[in-house]
Amino acid sequence: MDVVSSTEPTTRTQPVAARQRLLLAAAEAFAAKGFNATTTRDIANGAQMSSAAVYVHFRSKEELLFELSEAGHSIILGMIDEVDDPAVAPAERLATVVGAFTEHHAREHVRARVVNYELGSLAPDHLEAVMELRREITRRVRAIVDAGIENGDFDVADSQATTNAMLSMGIDVARWYRAENSLPPEEMGKFYAELATRMVGLRDRD
Repeated sequence: MDVVSSTEPTTRTQPVAARQRLLLAAAEAFAAKGFNATTTRDIANGAQMSSAAVYVHFRSKEELLFELSEAGHSIILGMIDEVDDPAVAPAERLATVVGAFTEHHAREHVRARVVNYELGSLAPDHLEAVMELRREITRRVRAIVDAGIENGDFDVADSQATTNAMLSMGIDVARWYRAENSLPPEEMGKFYAELATRMVGLRDRD
């Protein structure tokens, strides 16, 4: 899933296409140089636009970061909604969600690094908006862990700490992942899905 280019630019008006180009350029610049070291000129050059054009579409560099961060976390929530099936066993639900979560952070590791590791550069109100999305992601995954505890499938002393650990592992993939010397994203997802089921002490009912 792509934080920036999930819509087809050919179906959008020119201003929207310009915004998408700027968001893509900002994501790449922030990932390469960090938010603080990136200038609006860097972003404009990456989008092949003038520096003044940045301010036609965004009030500040921070607003670009916020839009990337909000979109990135919203995509994760949408992904959980798409792959999670409450009708199946908690162990399968957990493996599916953690696998998809990790696969996303591997596949979109460049933008995911920005979305997860530049939060301190957001304005307070923007940070709170993104943190609420993060809390909702955590709530969704913890609900699966709690369901497994309640039906006796999982042996977990602290569901919140366990949930935080699983999500932190998946997020951290974006920090170190490099396609040339890592497992493919799908395999990375499967590997972390298995780790998640081990972390909850999955019990064999046979």
